[in-house]
Formats: sequence, C-alpha cells, structure tokens
Amino acid sequence: MAPQRDNYESSRAADERRNNFITHLSMDEDTEKLLHNSTNSDHPTSFLRYFLTSSGPPQIITLCLLIALALGSTVGVVPAVVEDRYARLNHGYTGEPCLQIKMGERPQECMLGNDDAQNSAAMTSFISNSLTFSTSSLMGSISDERGRRGIILLGIGLSLLGPMFLVLMQLDDSISPFPFYASHAFSGIVSWMAVALSSLSDVIRSEWRAPAFGMVLAGFSMGFALSPILAVVMSHLMVSIFALIILVGGFIFACFYMPETLSPESAAQARLNRLSERPPMNTQADVWKYNLMRPAKELMILNRNKLFRLLSALAFFSGCIGSADHTLFLYYVEENFGFNDSDIATLFLIIGVMGIFVQTVILKPFNSLVGERRVVIVSFLVGSLCNYLYGVAETKRTIFVSATLASLTGMSFPTISAIKSNNVDEMEQGRIQGALYSLQSLASALGPLLLRYVYNETKDGGGFGRGTMFIFGAGLYLVATLFAWALPEEEANSNYKKYHAKKRSSLVPRSERQDGLNYGSTQDA
Repeated sequence: MAPQRDNYESSRAADERRNNFITHLSMDEDTEKLLHNSTNSDHPTSFLRYFLTSSGPPQIITLCLLIALALGSTVGVVPAVVEDRYARLNHGYTGEPCLQIKMGERPQECMLGNDDAQNSAAMTSFISNSLTFSTSSLMGSISDERGRRGIILLGIGLSLLGPMFLVLMQLDDSISPFPFYASHAFSGIVSWMAVALSSLSDVIRSEWRAPAFGMVLAGFSMGFALSPILAVVMSHLMVSIFALIILVGGFIFACFYMPETLSPESAAQARLNRLSERPPMNTQADVWKYNLMRPAKELMILNRNKLFRLLSALAFFSGCIGSADHTLFLYYVEENFGFNDSDIATLFLIIGVMGIFVQTVILKPFNSLVGERRVVIVSFLVGSLCNYLYGVAETKRTIFVSATLASLTGMSFPTISAIKSNNVDEMEQGRIQGALYSLQSLASALGPLLLRYVYNETKDGGGFGRGTMFIFGAGLYLVATLFAWALPEEEANSNYKKYHAKKRSSLVPRSERQDGLNYGSTQDA
C-alpha cells in the first residue's frame, strides 16, 4: 500500500504544480497575487486571526468597548438629570424628580425642562460638530505626517471632561448643565475616531477594511449593550462615577498600550508630499495665511473625482439623520412613550446585541457577496424604514422592533469608511478619513437643529404630529440611497477587480486583450 500512496501523493503534487504553472501563464503577476490573496481572505477565521494578532486593532477595539461602556451607562442618566435640573433652575420646580412621575401626570415645569434639555443637546451637537468640521481634516493630515497615537490620546483626554461635570452636577444642586454641555461641545475639536480608522487602515488590507471597521462598531455595541443595565441597579450618581472611572482607566490603557501604526517611511513620504504642495512663503503673513487656509485646503480632496463627491453627499445626508437620531431619540421616547431606566436598558441591550451580530456575523459575508455599494444601499433603505416607523409608532413595541431593525443601518458607516480608504494611498489615509469626517460632522451639526425645527412646527398637531421629524428623516435617508445607487461599482467595491480577474482565462485570445500580452491562450496558437 505504501508505493500506491506515494504514487498518489506524487501525482497530486504534480497536478498542483501543473495548475500553478497554467495559472502563471494565464495571467500577470499582479492578478495572480490578487487571486492568491482572495482565496486566503475568503475564510472568516483568517480575517479574525489577522485582526486580533495585529498591532493596533485589538487596542482600538478595547478602547471602543471601554468608552462605549462608560458613555452608554450614562445615556439614560443624562436626560433624567438634565431635564430635572432645568425644571428646577429655569422654571422654579420644587417637587420630586421629574422622571419618577408618571407620563400623564408630569407638571408643566418638567415638560419645559425637557424642551430645554433637547434644545441644549441640539445646540451642543451643532457646536461640537462644527468644531470637528473645522479641524478633522487637518488633524487627519497631521496624523499622516506625525503619527496617529498622539492625536488619539488627545481626543480621549478631552472626552473625560463631560463625565466629570456630570458627576459634579449631581454632587452640587446649584451647578447648571451648561458646563456639562460646554465640555462636550469643546471635545469636538479633536475627533479621535477618524484617526483611529486611519490607524486601522495602516495595518488592514483593503478587502478586510469594511469588516474591520465593523469590528470597531461591534466594540461600541458591546459596551452599549451592557452599560444601561447599570442604571437599573445603581443610582444615577453611582453610574456617573463608574463611567468616569472607566474613561480614566481607558485613557491610562491607551497611554501605555496603544501602539503607533504609521510607519516612519509613510510619515516621511507624507511630509515630503505636503512640502511639495506648500506655496512659497516669504513673509510671516504668508505663514499665517497658509496655516489659516490649510483646513479648507485639506477638504479639497473631497472634490478630487466623482467617487469622492458622491461619498461626500452620502456622508452629508446620512450624517444629518444619524446624528439627529442619536441626539434626540431618547428625549423623544421618554417624553412621548414614558420610557424609564428599565425600558432604556432593554432598548440598548437589544441595540447592542444586534449591533454585535450585524457587525461580526452579517457584514463580512454580505459585503463579500454583494459588494460595498449594495451594502450601503441596503443600509440606507433600512434606515428610511426604521425612521418612518419611529414617526408613526403608537406603542413601545413598535419602538423596540424599529430599533432592532435599525442595527442593519450600522453597516453603512464602516462600509463608507472602507470605500474612501481603499481609494487613496497610504500617505493620505488620515487626510481622506478626516475630510469626510469633517463633512459628516457638518451634517451632524445641522441635523439635530433641522429635525428639532420640524418637531417644534408639528408637535401641536401639524404634519404627522410629534413623529413628523422622523418621517422627514426617512426622506433624507431615501435621498442618500439615490447617491449610493450612483456610486461607480468598479471603484466602490473592493472585490470588483478580484471578480473580473477571475474571469480572465487562457481562452481569451491575444487580439481581444487591451495589453496585447501573451498569457498562454490556446487561441493564440
């Protein structure tokens, strides 16, 4: 039996060598390498193994988990604390905490306090995102030249201010919510998330970037899934202190364990590229002019081609409604559906678990099957449906069902980030991520104000009633879907070149090839 087994193994090895030889004759070196990588990348375990063993991605996921755990634990605390504080400071309320009173029995002072809280949240979002719009592209460009780590640490450090003032506000009844909202607004000057995505792009290859960015959102989803439960078993003050401790721990973790993912060679090349683009500066006035105009110049990368212009439109319209949903949704369900801490904990548990499932189980195979372009289209259509359901909902059950479906909308952010990352070289990763994040931040600044205006105009019976702002948001998602449909497939889909490379075979005659090279076609003979 041994000689037969040896003959079988020898025959099998010969067949493999023959197939490799034919493949080598049938295509150029780049295509052969592309197909080899595509074969290896089709296995989910290959992606997860590479992601978890790389230097940078595991640390970023850990940071996202800690930050989401901290911020998510206070997501139900902030509306309750701020609404009650505004009712007491601005409208003379002296009774028991507003959210402890049943929905139909709340006094007018509490309702007015809720309006003040929503207006403050919308204005804070506007200021924060305006700052991000002004600085994100510049921060991204600087990270291309100087490295990612320092900017990430600065952004996380600024995010500590809001939770600190939330704790102080509960310790001292005379403190206004203004310092809390002001610190949140100021933290928008450095958006560490855009730089973190650039850091992932430094070490993740193109066809894995969408699921890799999805893993970042999965980290956030896991934190948000677990954190609101704390508000059920702990007091608002204890939850706020816990969140602050977690954020401080995350900052310390980043200081000691966050690596620099940008290679020295890429940083040096990026600096040379920026110097070549810099105009002559002969006076100090020229230096000031260049520095003041640089953020605007960095944004011009968005006008480079049709793809980037379409991505800019996607970022704007989706950012408008996405930010409004995140900013105003909790205030809306607390005021109109009587959501309490237990309801919010259940809601975020559902959102978190579904977010983890979508980002870790659905996104990668779905992206490999249909491509990034169709993933974005499906995400926006689902977003439009969910916002419509928010607007016409009459019961808590509809809100829970809509929020469950809305997790599919989360596929759009990592996918759009992957498309823009795949269409620039490694020296411009920070620049393009920052520029599109800037535009999305502008939309995020305008979105809550726009929907808040629609709400104020319709809450007393106009349009579809209090839910009209979400129906309006559903329309914006449909507009974004049209722009997603217009994306050029050959540039948007990372597997487009791979798919067409597989169609090249030895049966294509030389006369039909654009390059005229001989790949060993049987028809060339």
